[in-house]
Amino acid sequence: MYDVAIIGVGIHPFGRFGPKSAIDMAAEAVRSACADAGIDWTDVQFAFGGSREVDNPDAVIGLLGLTGIPFMDVYNGCATAATALEMTADAIRFGKYDLGVAVGMDKHLPGAFTADPVHYSAPSWYGEIGQFLTTKFFGIKINRYMHDHGISAETLAKVAAKNFRNGALNPNAFRRKAVSEEEILASKMLNYPLTQYMFCAPDEGAAAAVLCRADIASRYTSTPVYLRSTELRTRRYGAYEVHSTWAAVEEDHAPTVYASRAAYEAAGIGPEDVHVIQLQDTDAGAEVIHMAENGFCADGEQEKLISDGATEIDGPLPVNTDGGLIANGEPIGASGLRQIHELVLQLRGQAGARQVPGTPRVGYSQLYGAPGTAAVSILTT
Repeated sequence: MYDVAIIGVGIHPFGRFGPKSAIDMAAEAVRSACADAGIDWTDVQFAFGGSREVDNPDAVIGLLGLTGIPFMDVYNGCATAATALEMTADAIRFGKYDLGVAVGMDKHLPGAFTADPVHYSAPSWYGEIGQFLTTKFFGIKINRYMHDHGISAETLAKVAAKNFRNGALNPNAFRRKAVSEEEILASKMLNYPLTQYMFCAPDEGAAAAVLCRADIASRYTSTPVYLRSTELRTRRYGAYEVHSTWAAVEEDHAPTVYASRAAYEAAGIGPEDVHVIQLQDTDAGAEVIHMAENGFCADGEQEKLISDGATEIDGPLPVNTDGGLIANGEPIGASGLRQIHELVLQLRGQAGARQVPGTPRVGYSQLYGAPGTAAVSILTT
């Protein structure tokens, strides 16, 4: 098997862009990634594209060039981009291709995501009585976690405020204005204990990465970043997950725990080796929970770590340096590759005002989505 390197990344800003299509955004992200890698679209041997709203992401080749390459479309909830990344990496790792592109795109309407509960293996009555709400699930989950582990609402506000501050430093972010902890706590309560400014918002955007065999990366760049592992896991019996109408008597870990453990093992490193972290912050509580699920602290330690500034850009555990989902929003197909874009910039030392101090060498990306799918990727210099 071959090692895999990321030699180029590109992004279309996240936000709202009127009539501009997700395909147009994806084409811009791919062109940017190819330019970053120093290649032409005609050099690309294959691609994977991911989206929730776009049922044919491969249509982007109509804007990039009709070169006849294999282009495969994927959707896997909030783990869509990581799925595209893993499949692109695996095709190179197992020797089928030398160089390919992973791209994610989406263009969501304002407001919460909606769907038929039946499509998520839940009965239709679950929606009819008003329970099929992701905000409800996340509120219940963090409320119990706060009760069990001594996490305060003020800590949730600190997480959101930190991500808004980081987003203000990111020219590609949707929300680029700092919001105080007081404003966050005072904003409308959506699902207790989560207020409006503690949630991310569905929006629009695209991101892409160019991958190749690690042994040829030097042909294209002097600063390759190596994709050491990408692991996806679904929920096991006993996990409390999105859109479940029941709860098991015997509890088990969330799928993130298993994806994280597998990714660390495949990469040959541990959480103590990670220098910059991207976590799924669908809401502020999710970031708190995911800190522990990914091995960066024990349950309950987040209260002090966050109060002490550990997760700030200049802290020992910098989390969501580009503002995360709270500042960037979540175009589902693109979100995970937005994380990869940020990690590559950080590991190259090219993140500008939000650059992690020193010389970060290991980056960590985690995604989590309905109905209980998690993905973890580990990058190194």
